[in-house]
Amino acid sequence: MKINFFYCILLFFAACKIPKDPKGIFDTANVPKPPDYANANYWSALPDKKDCADLTPPSLKDGQLQADVDVFFLYPTVYTGIKSYQTNWNAPVDFASFNHDVDFATVKYQATIFNAAGRIYIPRYRQAHIKSYFPKGDKMKEASAKQAFDLAYEDVKAAFEYYLKHYNKGRPIILAGHSQGTTHAIRLLEEYFDGKPLQKRLVVAYLVGIPVPKNRYKNIKVCENPDETGCFCTWRTFAKGHIPKKSAHGKGIEVVNPLTWTTAETYAPNELNLGGVVKDFKKIRTGIADAQVHDGMLWASKPKFPGSFLLRIKNYHAGDYNLYYMNVRENALNRVRNFYKK
Repeated sequence: MKINFFYCILLFFAACKIPKDPKGIFDTANVPKPPDYANANYWSALPDKKDCADLTPPSLKDGQLQADVDVFFLYPTVYTGIKSYQTNWNAPVDFASFNHDVDFATVKYQATIFNAAGRIYIPRYRQAHIKSYFPKGDKMKEASAKQAFDLAYEDVKAAFEYYLKHYNKGRPIILAGHSQGTTHAIRLLEEYFDGKPLQKRLVVAYLVGIPVPKNRYKNIKVCENPDETGCFCTWRTFAKGHIPKKSAHGKGIEVVNPLTWTTAETYAPNELNLGGVVKDFKKIRTGIADAQVHDGMLWASKPKFPGSFLLRIKNYHAGDYNLYYMNVRENALNRVRNFYKK
């Protein structure tokens, strides 16, 4: 059975096609046309339109229209090189099949976490090809990868500036991303919030799936407890006992445990997990995973859900949010409440 690559890793199945490299080198004359953020079609989600960010598992409610806080969410890499049109260094924003994958995978299974805490804004952007993370020491490819990320970030900045001017209306902000979305959110947090007037309106930033070095920001620190605001949370999930060879780790990397919301290395058992969402969006699976901060990573025992016995991979990157869905949802609400208390 053919299945989209992102869905494969999202659901922890690895029998998928191998991504192909972009063709040639980055060419400024051959990039997809930029999004027009005045057009709602170039937003995967907006609070006042029907979209996948409105979805919830049963018993939960979408509270966006009643929320007093905004969520600016940046989705992870879906442009993987396994489909015929994925040959450029950057993704097109007009391809229906690509946008479908964004909406029904990343938005449905990740961004919906935040629809109780805030009004969700998700810009479509010309994201860099997944191979941009792995240029293999080739100088030409390294240069192309940098240009691809810079082009993607140009869109993110343009979207954020449009959002501030036309949508925000002075409301507090939650900034959230995963994987490549976090790559761009890290820069966005520095350029627009760190030591800037907008920092006063930062509820929290969830910088998930990409390593964030200690002292990355001058004025914004890592969250040390579940009630703090104006700080950032970050983690990358690996199988317990696994030390990745090609991913940054060590004491110089910040990690927050999404079950305890501290940076302590204290083990957090499954009982603290309020529920994860994996293959079946209609099912919240309590106790699906434990968590422990270790050496710049988040370690988790093999998740517990139907079919998890097939899980052989040691990098649980695709489940960074999904394994802790309800804990993140409740934490975002809690930080909003505490922001207004202050």
